[in-house]
Amino acid sequence: MLNRVETWWRRPAGVREILVMALPLIVSNLSSTIMIFTDQVFLAHYSTDAVAAALPAGNLIYLAVCFPLGVAGYVSTFVAQYHGAGRPERIGRVVWQAVLLGLATIPLILLTVPLASAVIRWAGHPAEVASLEIEFYRALCWGESSVVLAAALSSFFTGRGDMWTVMIVDSLAAGLNVAFDYAWIFGHFGFPESGVAGAGWATSAATLFRVVVYVTLWLRPVFRKKYQTLAGCRFDRELFGRLLWFGAPNGLQYLIEVGAFGVFIVLVGQIGKNELAASNLAFNLNALVFMPVLGIGVATITLVGRHLGENRADLAARSTWTALGLAVVMLLPLAAIYVLFPNALLWAYGHAGDSTADAAPRKLAAVLLRFVAFYSLFDAMNVIFAGAIKGAGDTRFAMLTTVSAALGAAAFIWISQEWLHLGLHGAWFVVTGWISVLGVVFLLRFMQGSWRTMRVIEPLAGKRS
Repeated sequence: MLNRVETWWRRPAGVREILVMALPLIVSNLSSTIMIFTDQVFLAHYSTDAVAAALPAGNLIYLAVCFPLGVAGYVSTFVAQYHGAGRPERIGRVVWQAVLLGLATIPLILLTVPLASAVIRWAGHPAEVASLEIEFYRALCWGESSVVLAAALSSFFTGRGDMWTVMIVDSLAAGLNVAFDYAWIFGHFGFPESGVAGAGWATSAATLFRVVVYVTLWLRPVFRKKYQTLAGCRFDRELFGRLLWFGAPNGLQYLIEVGAFGVFIVLVGQIGKNELAASNLAFNLNALVFMPVLGIGVATITLVGRHLGENRADLAARSTWTALGLAVVMLLPLAAIYVLFPNALLWAYGHAGDSTADAAPRKLAAVLLRFVAFYSLFDAMNVIFAGAIKGAGDTRFAMLTTVSAALGAAAFIWISQEWLHLGLHGAWFVVTGWISVLGVVFLLRFMQGSWRTMRVIEPLAGKRS
């Protein structure tokens, strides 16, 4: 039995290898979760309208950046496969292609403010909530326009397995965001009291901090010499084309998925601001499960890419199954807490002096957490197995599957509200089914095995200096 445990722990692609890779990312994502949680707590203490406004405006800005973000973030797979294949000189060049994309994105996102204001007014949310959504979006734009650049730079570290650097940088940024939230929302330490807009400015400041730190680290002499992080500063049409070929489906997948989620938010917001605020709280707490699992998913993408670069598909498969096991062990206790003790989790969002109206979103959120508990396992399957096949380069299947499911979910959410009038619970039933179907489909695709022969990097014979 001892030998079996040692094998399970120590073998290549075993638990220890996954944990070494995933733990820093889990800590990093937990720091981000704490940041989001604190942000929502502060807004809940500020006003119900502020909480209601944060979710749709945040989703809208993410919708604006998610396509280039999906393309730039996919460069981590290239880095992982070049790293596994022993070709470090190509890493700086491919990261620069994503950095150039990130730089081009910044002015485009800043130009979306007038259009976003029109979309928010069209959504039909209560006037007092819509005005706050516009304020939040405007403030977020200044930082979120740089999030693609941050994703490209962080992929240099995650793709090589240097998760500790990402953990430290992202944790520092999260701590900075929390401090700025307190100062900017309520008007402390000489900052103006800006409410929900202050939360947006705090997030923007933290994002820009991440970019500055990543650039400083990326251009260190040791990286410039080994990975050509400075010498690779040029547009490479062939390499940029490969990044688009594999990364664009990833970006389109994000775009359609976030768009479908946007339909959900618009329709829930039309039910009422308490329902919208409750959904915001439930998704906020959902991050306690999702963000750590997402850290394991990023580790899976990296290890699958690295082992395929080494031509060890067997180790890539083992890494995936090990990652799923760790994710399940992590999420089951949290899912149980959602069902058994929802009010304990929601306590921080209110205070003893709440009126019945102020407490209504928390009462609804306690019910919605049961949906979160149910779909958590399927969400883990979605993250792990989709990450594994995308780590190989199977991005088109991932895109087609996600787009089909997202469009179907958006249609069913609309039908549930406009025709069947099923209300908040009907919309959440559709979201639960959407996530569950994706988890099963990606499991079946992984077991089918066509990903084992896929690669995103060019063959060695076609290598360029």
